[in-house]
Amino acid sequence: MTSTPSISAVAEMIRARRAAGSRTDGNRLVLVVEGGGSRGVYSSGMVSALEELGLSSVFDAVYGTSAGAINGAWLLGGRAVSGMRSWTDPVIMRRAIDPSRMLRGRPAFDLRYLVHQVYDGIEGMNFPAILANPTTFHPIATDIRTGRAVDLHPQIIDKRTLMRALRASAGLPILAGPPVPLGDAHYFDGGLSETVPIRTAVSAGATHALVLRTRRIDEQRPPASLLHRIVGGGYLRATAPGAYRAWSQRPLQQAIEDRALAELGGAALQIHPPLGSPDIDNAARDTTLLTEALEIGRRAVMTALSDTVRVA
Repeated sequence: MTSTPSISAVAEMIRARRAAGSRTDGNRLVLVVEGGGSRGVYSSGMVSALEELGLSSVFDAVYGTSAGAINGAWLLGGRAVSGMRSWTDPVIMRRAIDPSRMLRGRPAFDLRYLVHQVYDGIEGMNFPAILANPTTFHPIATDIRTGRAVDLHPQIIDKRTLMRALRASAGLPILAGPPVPLGDAHYFDGGLSETVPIRTAVSAGATHALVLRTRRIDEQRPPASLLHRIVGGGYLRATAPGAYRAWSQRPLQQAIEDRALAELGGAALQIHPPLGSPDIDNAARDTTLLTEALEIGRRAVMTALSDTVRVA
């Protein structure tokens, strides 16, 4: 007798919500998108696939860190597919990421260019649609005073604060310049405190989560280099002691987040880049490699969810 493969609780909820065109099932289903600098190209492909499959509206909220927050914003604005073209544009990538700028005392990552020129002109992000979307947007950043992960959703009230929240969530210390002010605090990249913001989502009431990962299941975060520890650690210790405490605990972060996900059991469905996918450095800008990774991420979601959608 041949058994029918079981469908995960999250996939079943996605199927049922899409079929009903409603989220009134008593649960809180969230999308959680991992950060990772240029490694976020994988989750860029993944959110593109969600948009292609017509699944953008099944989630009650979207949580993302750094590049994951940016990708979540593209999905909520309804332009995930078109917005991902910036990863494959050599001119944009060379301007957005240029390590040689650090030799001149300027940030390697130009987030102001990305958010204020690319996303607000060259490859336009639909900011009004994000603000009006009934699916709430929760970019995660690290408070430089406390070192804690902060959900910036309450700070987002208009286009200006939304754009600033995107920069705050992705603002890597040194590499992207000084901390970003928002409200009464200053923030660095959310990845210092919560790269996969599942704990923040659960503490806010999430019952189920689709989690888009930017590392393969066999991939571990490498330890910081000696230079990184000396230069980066020294800078943070002097300018942002709370963020320094978060940064110093990063070697434990992946295990903590993996444990939090494991505790959810079937209430969390994780989609990783498949085994054998290329390693992507967080400052990668090779558009050939990024184009390949974009499609790998897209196929990963199509493989995981397209049958669910066809059933609907």
